[in-house]
Amino acid sequence: MLDTVKMGRNGTLVIPAAIRRRLGLNEGELVLIEDVEDGLTIRPAVAVAVEIYSARRQAAFLLENSIDASDYAAARTAVQALGIDPDSIEHQHPDA
Repeated sequence: MLDTVKMGRNGTLVIPAAIRRRLGLNEGELVLIEDVEDGLTIRPAVAVAVEIYSARRQAAFLLENSIDASDYAAARTAVQALGIDPDSIEHQHPDA
């Protein structure tokens, strides 16, 4: 579908109703706009929350998810590489 639209104040564009319906776009929803070689592309977007884990929480994940003694030893080494003493992290040892 090709349509011509007029750019408004502050660069606003009105996406024709038929295209909005086809894409399921409603007022206030997010879209991605990309500068491509021959113009612009506009696509529906989704926002996803991202959780950022501290180094101590990452260390706990490494230690808690080890499955055997060898994996646990590797996890301890990885935790030490983070600059954290593995013994300072509360966790369950896999042999326990």
